[in-house]
Amino acid sequence: MALIPFYKPTIRRKDMDAVLQTLVDERIGPGERAQEFLKQFCTLIGAKEGIALRSYVDALVTALKLCNIGKGSTVGVSILSPRVYEVAIQSLGAEVLLGDIDPEHGCLSLSEATRLVSEGASALLIHEPLCQIPYACDYRQLGVKVIEDISQSLESSYEETKAGSFGDLIVCAFEQDCLISTAGGAALVFNDHAFAAPLQGLYKEVRRYEELPDMNAALGIIQLANLPFQMIKRKEFYTLFRQSLLKTPHKLFGIGNIDFEPNGYGFCVVLDSKAEDAIKFANKYQVSAQKTFSDSLGTLYSQRFDVFPNAVPALLRALSFPTYPFLRQGDVEMLMKVISHLP
Repeated sequence: MALIPFYKPTIRRKDMDAVLQTLVDERIGPGERAQEFLKQFCTLIGAKEGIALRSYVDALVTALKLCNIGKGSTVGVSILSPRVYEVAIQSLGAEVLLGDIDPEHGCLSLSEATRLVSEGASALLIHEPLCQIPYACDYRQLGVKVIEDISQSLESSYEETKAGSFGDLIVCAFEQDCLISTAGGAALVFNDHAFAAPLQGLYKEVRRYEELPDMNAALGIIQLANLPFQMIKRKEFYTLFRQSLLKTPHKLFGIGNIDFEPNGYGFCVVLDSKAEDAIKFANKYQVSAQKTFSDSLGTLYSQRFDVFPNAVPALLRALSFPTYPFLRQGDVEMLMKVISHLP
């Protein structure tokens, strides 16, 4: 038997029809649908304006440029951030400053953010891994611009605070494994109109080559319409898996408070044992499991307990399981069984 896939794009046949309609209308480049998708996305997260771009990297680089990041600058990020951050930052001639996480939520800790700013960070790029949000972290009080990446935390909330509430600029990817997929692309949005003119200047001559095409935006619009259903399923699976984990000595990654509403992007466990052994055990029962931070900036620092004591356990032993809405009942039951018996 084949392994249960780690993720599946949340695309149904009716979603494909929306894309086909753009072909029939002969409007596949950037246009009205791209603007409508951006408008709906802004409404969802409470932003006022921005741009939808063709790639996640474009959105990250543009956000950095709007924060005046360039040669000689440094940007503070958490050690669990994806390596693509370093690529985006270094493409502008800037350098990365690494900080430890808050053990409560897995995002850059406020104390570490304070340290990074004191060491010269010109901006902070906040990664919110596996549903988490940095509640009680007012990064903006530190006096530098904050870019908040909600690609994995979109629609997560803690009491009255939602993902997208912590940054001056908000980035969200729409890749095939994201909560909203446009088959590639990302949004960069904000509330401060002061960013609008510089943004326009960056794309004045090339916007039609860089903006998200209508064909992709049409898929995004129907994905936004389906998002409430997806959230129900993801949260249902997350809750079931969390209950299964209680039967083991292992720990849930991130916020454990009952007031936290995770989006169900993924289910992550910090093991009390070797990740490799748990992966073999899961695979034995056709369940996919992956080391959560194998593509993070922290892969070179997994032995540095002296510098990153909170992040190292996650770097070494965090394991993720699938929670996408198209999991079949039998798959969910097998995942629950495997999680409840993790070695």
